[in-house]
Amino acid sequence: MKSPLWTALAVVLTVLYPLVIWFGQGRVEPRSLALLLLLAAASRLPSLGISAVARWSALGALALAGGAVWANAMLPLKLYPVLVNAALLAAFGYSLVAPPSMIERLARLREPDLPPAALGYTRRVTQLWCGFFAVNGAIALGLALWASHAAWSLYTGVIAYALMALLFGSEYLFRMRFKRLHHE
Repeated sequence: MKSPLWTALAVVLTVLYPLVIWFGQGRVEPRSLALLLLLAAASRLPSLGISAVARWSALGALALAGGAVWANAMLPLKLYPVLVNAALLAAFGYSLVAPPSMIERLARLREPDLPPAALGYTRRVTQLWCGFFAVNGAIALGLALWASHAAWSLYTGVIAYALMALLFGSEYLFRMRFKRLHHE
């Protein structure tokens, strides 16, 4: 079972990862920075028995860290946000073909008896997040391949999180309106 401590560690590592890579670039060898990626992968170990996506994500992180160590290169380290977005896209997307949708699952944690109108809504929100993860991952990939380290870090370490917060906040406001209109 995944403890809150492991969850917090995984979140902190994921959020701070782009900034640490940026600050370390030029000061610390990529081989050494790969240890951070290994730690990020290790923080996911408690969830490996739960989710195939978690297992593939951890394996992908290990492969990226191995590539960084082997080549002593930054590119594999800069691809980690692409991997995170791909894993989230896979998890959310799979839930659309094997219901319930991811957002419905999360909603049922707070409200086990969702009304029928909410089921379509949660499916659409899951689709919206899939679109976000696809676009965000594509931007992270483009920046990792062709942009400066600073541009990559600014986007993956600041802008992407601001966009996620904006999407989450907007969806929350829309959900409150949806509930009012449907008397839920």
